[in-house]
Amino acid sequence: MRVLVTGASGFIGGHLCRELIARGHAVRAFHRPTSSLRLLMDLPVEHALGDLTRPESVEAALEGVEVVFHTAALLGDRANPAQHYAVTVEGTRTLLMAALRAGVQRVVHTSSAVALGIPIGPLQANEDPHLYLIDETHTWNYPPERWPYAYAKYLAEMEVQRAVALGLDAVVVNPTLVLGPGDHYRRTRSIVVQVARRRLPFLTSGGLNAVHVADVIQGHLLALERGRRGERYLLGGENLTLRALVTAIAAVCGVPMPTLEWPARLIRALSLPLSMLEAYVNLPIEARTLALAGYYFYYSHAKAQTELGYTPQHTVEAAIRDTWAWLQGEI
Repeated sequence: MRVLVTGASGFIGGHLCRELIARGHAVRAFHRPTSSLRLLMDLPVEHALGDLTRPESVEAALEGVEVVFHTAALLGDRANPAQHYAVTVEGTRTLLMAALRAGVQRVVHTSSAVALGIPIGPLQANEDPHLYLIDETHTWNYPPERWPYAYAKYLAEMEVQRAVALGLDAVVVNPTLVLGPGDHYRRTRSIVVQVARRRLPFLTSGGLNAVHVADVIQGHLLALERGRRGERYLLGGENLTLRALVTAIAAVCGVPMPTLEWPARLIRALSLPLSMLEAYVNLPIEARTLALAGYYFYYSHAKAQTELGYTPQHTVEAAIRDTWAWLQGEI
């Protein structure tokens, strides 16, 4: 098939291009003229220069395309909410409407697990976070201004549902925290880098779900083949406490663990004053992230396993090792 990958120069987009080519598909890589092409340098892709905020470039990129993998979005929380909305929400709407007009057979939209909102919490000391796994039925439940990136991802999913109602065959995938080689846009913000450089000054309660990028790519391809129109699928790996994740990273990188452990309540209280310093100080952890200390972002990928046949093949330790092996040539 002729496949368009938006955000093709990014972490997931670049890996997706490589796997699609390995499977014999003709890939058109949509990216900005200023994008780094490090993940695409040795790949026989057709380059389509453009930007989601330029509708004419989107229209041109879709000519003759059968399938679209939409991985492009504005990353992180450093940008303001208006920028997130313009790129992630309005850009997605532009792409989906153009795909409808172009007669695209299927769109796989890369969202994020954070688009589902936040978990119940913070939990009491005796509560098991595994009893409160987030699944695809969970919906946005957090003040938008506190997490513009995540809220924009949620709104972009609403654009997908509107396009589906208009007749577009589209499916949504929601990766959790993705680890692995090649995340060059966020390499300095990676938790692996923070631990390796000993820039993580303390630990606290809470947890998250991490997954290898190779498993996320397989999940995308399974969604293309088997995903039900209009459905969302969580692509997760292992649910780990923050301590367990940092312990694994420290062991792989050969550095000591942080010795301090701060109460989550104190960290949440500090998040607001620290947010005022972010413009002047390069904090190792974003203040918006600190505001969620003590929460367990644990997810279930049972739906993807049942409907898509999605089964992660890599452990989190393997993901950390692959990430660290790549990062040593980057930092």
